[in-house]
Amino acid sequence: MSQQNEPPSDLPTLLLVEDDPLFCQVMGEALTKRGFNVQVASNVDEGIALSEITVPEFAVVDLNMPGRSGLVLVEHFIKVDSPPRIVMLTGFASIATAVEAIKLGAIHYLAKPVDADEVIAAFYREEGDAGVDITTQPFSVNRIEWEHIQKVLNDHKGNITATARALGMHRRTLQRKLQKRPQLR
Repeated sequence: MSQQNEPPSDLPTLLLVEDDPLFCQVMGEALTKRGFNVQVASNVDEGIALSEITVPEFAVVDLNMPGRSGLVLVEHFIKVDSPPRIVMLTGFASIATAVEAIKLGAIHYLAKPVDADEVIAAFYREEGDAGVDITTQPFSVNRIEWEHIQKVLNDHKGNITATARALGMHRRTLQRKLQKRPQLR
């Protein structure tokens, strides 16, 4: 579905793929106010369908949605002739998913909460930041567990049953762990 009151077609096109309706509405309106012609989709399949009509110049893709992962959409975009500049958003940041998003072609990976200005800055950021703070505090045990689960989940292409089997845990236990977001440290 596209935003009501379509802006002029000479504005840069942006596809926002997000399953949280409130976040999607707020972010879509903010990006529209900042000069983008925004279309929205609530899942990967809708995002693919919209992009097959017109490939956007920019895309903001949520990682964790019902159905297929946002990584599938990133992979789809990179195969088109003129792929969009993609920013991956997630409420469940992990090193494994960040690495995969960048390897697949996203230009940036942002952890929610995030605002429109941060997204726009990420679209135009061309280089890394060597001055970023490096922490000497090690990850917590919960965070290390989270990272390991994310890596195994990624290795099994998001298949919860196969991941649970590989980790030697019950599927429901894994699902509960995936719903909890660990502290960053």
